[in-house]
Order: sequence, then C-alpha cells, then structure tokens
Amino acid sequence: MFNRSKMNFKNITLLLVYVFVSINIIAQNKISGKIKDKNTKDDLPFVSIYISDLKTGTVTDNDGNYHIDDLKAGSYMLNVSYLGYKSIVKSIKVTKDTVINFQLSPAVTEMNEVIITGVTRSSELKTNPIVVKTMNAKALNHVGSTNLIDGLKNIPSVNQITTGAAISKPVIRGLGYNRVITLNNGVKQEGQQWGDEHGIEIDQYSIDRVEIVKGPGSLMYGSDGIAGVLNFLAPKAPPMGETKTQFISNYQTNNNLIGYSLSSAGNKKGFQWSGRFSNKFAGDYQNAYDGKVLNSGFKEFDGDVSVGINKNWGYSHLILSSFNQTINMVEGERDSLGNFIFVNSNGDEVTAGPSDYKGYKVGFPHQEINHLRAISDNYFILNKGTINANLGFQNNQRKEFGDPTNPNDKDLYFYLNTFSYNARYNFEKIKGWETSIGIGGMQQSNTNKGLEFLIPDYNLFDAGIFVYTQKTFDKFTLAGGVRFDNRNMNTKELYLDSLEQPVSKPDANSELKFSSFTKNYHGISGSVGVSYPLTSISTLKLNLSRGFRAPNIAELSSNGRHEGTFRYEIGDPNLKPEISHQIDIAYYLTSKHITFSLTPFVNFIGNYIYSEKLKGENGLDSIPDSSEPAPAFKFTSGNATLLGGEVYLDIHPHPLDWLHLENSFAYVQATQSNQPDSTKFLPFIPAPKYRGVIKAQFKNAGNTFSNLFIQFAVDHFFKQDKFFSAYGTETGTPAYTLISAGFGTNIKAFNRKDFFSLYITGENLADIAYQNHLSRLKYAPENLATGRVGVYNMGRNISMKLIMNF
Repeated sequence: MFNRSKMNFKNITLLLVYVFVSINIIAQNKISGKIKDKNTKDDLPFVSIYISDLKTGTVTDNDGNYHIDDLKAGSYMLNVSYLGYKSIVKSIKVTKDTVINFQLSPAVTEMNEVIITGVTRSSELKTNPIVVKTMNAKALNHVGSTNLIDGLKNIPSVNQITTGAAISKPVIRGLGYNRVITLNNGVKQEGQQWGDEHGIEIDQYSIDRVEIVKGPGSLMYGSDGIAGVLNFLAPKAPPMGETKTQFISNYQTNNNLIGYSLSSAGNKKGFQWSGRFSNKFAGDYQNAYDGKVLNSGFKEFDGDVSVGINKNWGYSHLILSSFNQTINMVEGERDSLGNFIFVNSNGDEVTAGPSDYKGYKVGFPHQEINHLRAISDNYFILNKGTINANLGFQNNQRKEFGDPTNPNDKDLYFYLNTFSYNARYNFEKIKGWETSIGIGGMQQSNTNKGLEFLIPDYNLFDAGIFVYTQKTFDKFTLAGGVRFDNRNMNTKELYLDSLEQPVSKPDANSELKFSSFTKNYHGISGSVGVSYPLTSISTLKLNLSRGFRAPNIAELSSNGRHEGTFRYEIGDPNLKPEISHQIDIAYYLTSKHITFSLTPFVNFIGNYIYSEKLKGENGLDSIPDSSEPAPAFKFTSGNATLLGGEVYLDIHPHPLDWLHLENSFAYVQATQSNQPDSTKFLPFIPAPKYRGVIKAQFKNAGNTFSNLFIQFAVDHFFKQDKFFSAYGTETGTPAYTLISAGFGTNIKAFNRKDFFSLYITGENLADIAYQNHLSRLKYAPENLATGRVGVYNMGRNISMKLIMNF
C-alpha cells in the first residue's frame, strides 16, 4: 500500500511538472505597428489597443507606434479606439511576430465597439445578434446622479424603482427585481435583491463602463435574467510599465451630497494591481411640495483592492471589495399642519424642527448594509482552446433599526453567504464556428439574526450547464445556445412565542411564522439570433430567446412588514417558475450625419409573479398586524405579455459636425391575459418617455481645454394611466417634464491634457414637483394639510464633479 501511495505521488508530481513546463515553453509572439489619421496621415499618439479576453493592452507612443509582447499563438480580437475617431475591431490570428498598421477615420459618433456581456468571448457589437447598449465613463460623468443605477436613467427603457435618493433598483423594459441580473466585473451580484428598498451594493466611483443586455440573459448567467443583464466593469489596467492615480470629487446642492474617491493602479512586467477608497454622504433631499424630506439622507464608504498576473498563458486575478452603507428610511408621516413627525429617543412623537433637517445625522428607521466580496478570476490559454474560470464568495449583511428608544436593536438582520462558481471551455475555432461549453451556479444560505422575521432561514443550490456557438458567414453572423438550470431550495420552520421570540419546540402558546419546505425548480433557457449587414452603414438583427426564473425566497415565503415598502408582504409557496419567450428585432444605421436605431420587442411570460393588495371582510385594507398597521400584499401570478421598444435618432448635420440633436423614445405595455380592466395591466410598469438633447461637442478648444461639451435636455414622462387598479394596489401618475443641462471639459496641466476633468450638471432645473410612477415613496401616508398622497421626488439639483488624473 505504501508503494502504491508513493507511485501515485510520483505520477502527480510528474503531471504538475509537465503542466508547468508546457505553460512556460509557450512561444512568445509580438503584435506591433503604427496608427495614423486616415485623412491627414499624421501619427496618432495615445491610441488604445486592447485585447478584452486577455485584459491587456497598450497605447501608441508620440510617433503612433505600438507593440504588445509575450503573446501565445492564437486568435485575438483587437479593439483600436481613440476619442473623436471611429474604432476599429479586428480579429487576427497570431502564429509569429505580426506587424499590423491601422488608419483611423474621424467620427462624431461611435457604434463599433467590443462587448463581453452575454457572449462567451469578446464580440463586435454590430455583428452580435443580441440587443446590447453600452455606456462608458465619459457618458456616466455627463449625468448628475445620486447613485449608480440613477446614472443609467437616460438610457432608453432603463428605469429605476426608487426609495428616496440612495436606493435605486434597475428596471429593463418594465421588468425588475430578480428578473435583472447585476454583474460586477462579470460575476453575479447577490445581496437580497428581492427587496423593494434593497439597492445595488457597488461603488459608483469604481465603474468605468456598463454593458446592458436587453432581453433574457439566462443563457450565460442562469436563472433570473429574463429582463436582461447589467454588467458593471472596472477601469482597464494601465498599459505595461505605467502607474495611474485618480482622485474624484463630487458635490450636489439639493441634499448637500459630498463624495470623493482615490484610486491607484499599475502594470509592471505583467503584474497588475489596483486599489480604491471611496466615501459619500448626503443629507435630506428637498422638493417644492414637501420641502426637506425628513430622514432621507445616507452615508457610504467603500474600498477594493485587486492583484493579478498577466502572462502569455493567460491571467489570474484576485479581487477584494467592501461596500458599506447607512440609509435613512423615509416614513412620510406628518401632523395636521403638514409637518413631518418622528419618534424621539424617549418614545414621544414630535414635530420635526429646523435642526432635525440639518447635517448628515442617522435617524430612525434606517438600514445598515455591509457587502464583502472576494473573487478569483482566471483565464488560461491552451494549445487548443481557452478556459475561463472564476470562484466567488460574497457576504451580505443587511440590518434594519426601527426603535429610537432602543437604538442598537436590530429589527431585521439578514446574514447572507453566497459561494459562486463558473467555468467555461472555449473551443478553438473550427470551420468558422466559435463554440463554448460551460457550467455555473452558486450555493447560498441566509440566516435571520434580528428581532423580527420577514423571510425564513434558507439554503439554496444552483447548478447549470450550457453550450453556445457563433459563426460569421459571408453576409451574416449566426449565434445561439441552450442552457439547463436546476435550483434546489429548502427553508427552516419557525415558531414564535407570545412575545414573538423563536422557540425550539412549539407548544400550545406558540404560533407558526414559517413552514419548512423543500422546492426543486428546473428549466431550459436558450436563444438563436442573426445579424445581417444590409449596407456598409446599416445592420438588421433578429433574436429569439427563452428565459427561466425560479421564484425567489420573498415570493415564496414572506410573512411580515418591511420598512420603506409601506406594506405587509405575504408569500405563496405554490408559485411556479416564470418562463419567458421574447422576440427582438433591431435596426441600426450609422452614417456621417445620422445615427438611428429602432429596437422593438415582444415578451410572453408564463406564471408572471407580482404582488396585489388584499382586502378584509369589511371591504377595507387587510391589516395583519394592528400594532404596526400596514396593508397586506400577497404574491400571485398570471400570464403576461410585454411589448414595446426604443427609437433613437441623433442628427449631426454637416458642416456643424460638433452639433448633436439627439432624440429617443421608449415605450412598454404590460398586460395580463383574460383579465378585467382593474387587473389587466401589470403593476410598476414605467410610463412612456421622450428625451431630447441639444449637445455641442468640441475635440479641442484652444491649448488648454479639450473634449468640451455643452448640452441642454428635456425629459417628458407621459402619464401612466395603464396600471393595476384592483384593490387600490396601484394608482395612476400624471405627465411631467424635466429640464436639465450640463457642461464638461478636460483641462490641460503639467503637460497632461486631462490632468483635470470638470463636469457641471443641473437636473430638474425648473424645480418641478413630481412623483415618478416607480417611486415607492408615492405610497407614503397622505399629507392631511394638502390632501397630497406620498412624498415627491427630488427637486432642482446641481452637481459639480472634478476629476484629477496623475
């Protein structure tokens, strides 16, 4: 037996030596060349050449020369980009040192990009059949926003369910909550996203780019993404041999928001590192009707660090991040004169005075959120094919404090651990087919540690397997795949005594809070699509997809009142998985003077899950807990149809190429089959929206200023009179119009053109008092002095952001 163990150890050692030697004898190749302006033939310095799959790249020197060293033989997609020029996306095969030169054409718009979301390897945006919208750091800086999701509000058909200024939940084409998958650098974010007042635990200042998939994303990422995918991406690593430091500062006038972030990143001989610390805090926001909204401020501090190595065999990165936020929760209760009231530390109900609105104090109720994240991200280049593999751990702690007389008591305390895994083998291209097969899933457990209980303790295990392939023919690109997912969930039984404390053994005086159950859900997701270039400047896309979403823990088993939602939630353990069938058509036109897109869709969802208000025997609202009166809502389901789309038109007339006249319109209608008028329309569907922008952009404005822009915008939200009116579940929303403006520029200093970047934006400049249809505060208590129901959205807000690059 000893000899057998010795022999096994020897074999393992030989295998490891073989693998190590194989990796290190990989031939090293180089790509190099020169990049010029196509018209003037001038050399272009500081042009970016990037290989997304390898997470590596470089920039041209002062003479337009570039080189990327230490490459293994294989196929790579190069993305050559420079502000003010049309990007070039080119797939090349490297078998030896390769010289490839590029000539860039000046352009005022950019539609030719590389995407990494919803695909198994980097793909050209215009040839991929799925509908994807991207937003880079420059565009994000053009928007005055109080949180990360708020920064996406100008993208057609991307909306947000809000609870004040700090909490925004993404909605894509009328679908939100667990139907939208949020990725943080490609890894699924898990943080109790089923809750109305549970935001996204990602540092706003750490994001350099967002890729948005509109439509089922279940194929790549498993259950949940039947609405789409948001992939938030960190800045690219600096070119080889460089170190970059950046400081971001932001001040906003409405709620006195102050934010700042300091980051540093480097790349030396293939060793990459980055680190960031961010802090943000805000006081109570205000509007024309409510004045200052009591207890609407928040605080946030975040940090992250990453280290990794990039070599010719691929890369291996370790990413650690910590997100920490304290959010005050608006209750909206007032006295007979319309003044906000609150309960003080003595338990007395008092009217808020001027001092209660000042500063950045933490009030009651409030949430504390801590999200810890550790990710191992890896990419290996083999002799035939490549492997992507990542492992992740996330710890999400969400605490709610509601009793000012006992300020340390945690009413709710969710303690969530998630272990995730994803692995994918990308086959070598065979007769033009690029095929990948992969697995992915997670193990998750939630424990209640608070005084109250909204959902039970539970364990969940996900596992999925998929195959995806694509090929570009002479005239079109065909792509598609299929995935099978299985989710197992089991919950723990909970009994409470007369004091609402858990008991280990039930008796005659105890009451059942949660029943235990075990559920197993499985489903098939898939898609097939084609992208066809009609001409050199226009493309037509068609994509058919099927999505799968298992019910979440709140939909199955909620039983309690949640601060900020103004309701008592009741789950239904008999709910079935949602199944989505969507058809997407997209037409894109990009010419010298017009950019146009038309993207209609229709989505048929079986077993669509939503909540409706319950009525008591007396015909009034059902109130399960008289000590904390809130109307009861129960989760139910039906068959739904969502249809709509987006239209975008940007006119930049010659010879005024610096002028942009941008127009967009987004519309979605969501109905249930065979229902009367009161239950025909689904709840929380965004109103139709038109956005018009007049923008002037200048590449250079003298020797000091560059990339200068000035813009003026109008956002018109049409009335939403198609709502779920049964039992008072939802009310209509009148139309309103918001006016905004912005200015920004890079400022040269210390021989660097972008040493300073200054952005000044104004939102809701006319200080219109309005309630967005997706605002949770719309259903706050009535103001008895005015007869208005709920709390209104933020009024005029001026944002000033200064970025320093070292």
